[in-house]
Order: sequence, then structure tokens, then C-alpha cells
Amino acid sequence: MTAAISRHRKRRKLKSEINVVPYIDVMLVLLIIFMVTAPLLTLSVDVTLPKANAKAVESKEDPIVVVAYPDGRMGLKLPDADIQVLDTAAFEATLAPIVAQQGGEMRVMVAAEGDAPYQVVLTAMDVLKKAKVKNVSLLTESGGNAR
Repeated sequence: MTAAISRHRKRRKLKSEINVVPYIDVMLVLLIIFMVTAPLLTLSVDVTLPKANAKAVESKEDPIVVVAYPDGRMGLKLPDADIQVLDTAAFEATLAPIVAQQGGEMRVMVAAEGDAPYQVVLTAMDVLKKAKVKNVSLLTESGGNAR
């Protein structure tokens, strides 16, 4: 009886090898996932902005036109006046009394030179928002010329 017990208690020798096949499978799956998703992670996109064919807005009064220039300056064209080219600080200072006089209810149109960076347009709109102008529109090529 003891011989039969000792035969069943015979220990197997443990393998000291690591089975790498599952790791290779996981790495190949991750490689495929990264290869598929990498082209989708581009942050910049070439955009051709559309031209509008909207009807002209009929109004009794001319709007105030803000022009964003490529060098960061902004132009302010008041009704019945020539355009004034100003830097951002002077633009804010010039705009403040106009908004205070009209209470923010005037129509303002933002235009930009064709090669002006988008940041300059956003800066102009941010200044208008800080000045509490409520009616801001974007001027397109077919909508008129700001110059």
C-alpha cells in the first residue's frame, strides 16, 4: 500500500519558462489599435471657410464694422465715418463710450482680412463681449466690403 501511495505522490517538475504567446497576442492587438487611431488624432485641419449667400439685412441704421487685420490691429468703422485702425487697447478704449451711449443695442459686424489669423477675429469678438455688445454678426465676402 505504501508503494502505491508513493507512486501517486510523485511530484512533477515545475516549468521555469514564461509563456509569452498571450503577451505577443496582446501587443499585436494594441499595435493594430494604435495604427488605426493615430491618423485620427490630428489636431489641425485645413479649412476653406464658406461664402454666404444670405440676404442683406435691411436696417434703418448702418452697423458698426470691426475689421481684424493680419498684424493683430483692429479697425473700427462707425456709420458716416472713415475707418480707424487701432491696436487692441485703443480699440477697447474707443469702443467703451460708444457702447455706453447706445447701451449695447447697436449692430456690430466683424470682418477680417483674408489672411488674418483666426485668433485676431476671436480677440475682436472677445473685446466686443467684454464691452457687453449684444448683437454681433460675422461679415462675409458676399455680404459687403468693410473697407
